[in-house]
Amino acid sequence: MTDRDLATLRYPFPEPPPPGGWAEISEGILWIRLPLPMALDHVNAYALRDSDGWTLVDTGLGTERTKSHWRELLGGPLSGLPVRRVIVTHHHPDHVGLAGWFKSDFDAEVLTTRTAWLFARMLTLDEQSVPTPETLAFYQSAGMDSERLTDRAASRPFNFADVVAPLPLGYSRLTDGDALRAGGRKWTVRLGNGHAPDHVTLWASDGDIVLGGDQLLPSISPNLGVYPTEPNADPVKDWLASCRMFLGPADNNVLVLPGHKLPYRGLQTRLGQLIRNHEEALIRLEDFLTEPRTATECFVTLFKREIRDSEYGLALAEAFAHVLHLWHSGRATRQVRKDGAWLWQTTTPK
Repeated sequence: MTDRDLATLRYPFPEPPPPGGWAEISEGILWIRLPLPMALDHVNAYALRDSDGWTLVDTGLGTERTKSHWRELLGGPLSGLPVRRVIVTHHHPDHVGLAGWFKSDFDAEVLTTRTAWLFARMLTLDEQSVPTPETLAFYQSAGMDSERLTDRAASRPFNFADVVAPLPLGYSRLTDGDALRAGGRKWTVRLGNGHAPDHVTLWASDGDIVLGGDQLLPSISPNLGVYPTEPNADPVKDWLASCRMFLGPADNNVLVLPGHKLPYRGLQTRLGQLIRNHEEALIRLEDFLTEPRTATECFVTLFKREIRDSEYGLALAEAFAHVLHLWHSGRATRQVRKDGAWLWQTTTPK
């Protein structure tokens, strides 16, 4: 990131609300900060006010702690009007976690893409006591060390059902180009990909605000991961294509309301950064893969730091996605090792 980039990205609200707190950042739009039990310790939700009720954008995890924060909000800044709708930007637990609760307990309409609803509903129903053979084979193909693999094989894995309330049978589908009204504004739906399939972003028709979810984050790049459900996917390709597509309608003066971190201005600049960050990471990997290596051996080269145990799963998924992108684009070859791990090597050694 250059000095010019830092100067162009502007943060009009430099202090976030406290956990469970809120701030009005534009007429009819509340910024709500909800806690997460991880290194990225928060997720942003937004409440949009109309004369007949509130529309929420994302909900946080489906935990009692998050419910408690929402109950306080419903008795405080959201009091006096019902929650009529919940828009889910994508299927990840920190965004969809309480959508089903708002439906079951408050009869709120759930709006999201078909892909997000199907993924979230499928994953909440697919509860596992131990990892499936397909999952263990996937970990092995990425180069997970034998001690860690043995430990994971005997441990209960993370389940969506742990932190996502049951999804309703029915929902309202959002598609690219749809128009909807909320918070006294008309919004256009634009879908992105890479971090999550069919990720919803909402662009105000007057051009002053974008609700960006995790597709348009400042200061950090969202995880681009490959998982056992689609082990040969190319989310890096999807991500780069989406960033380039968003450059068309992007404006550096628009206020972006992201799923994490702070609201900011400088969207065109930020999209350029996100594209460069991954293109440069791919070049580093090409230089590193002059000798055959597994995805997990690429951690330091890709992330430019050591990976902690708490970050290992996301790092494995993202490293696998980047070497897969090199393979899909003809910039690397792969061959399977005797233990089932894929070895990746650049096509033209440098």
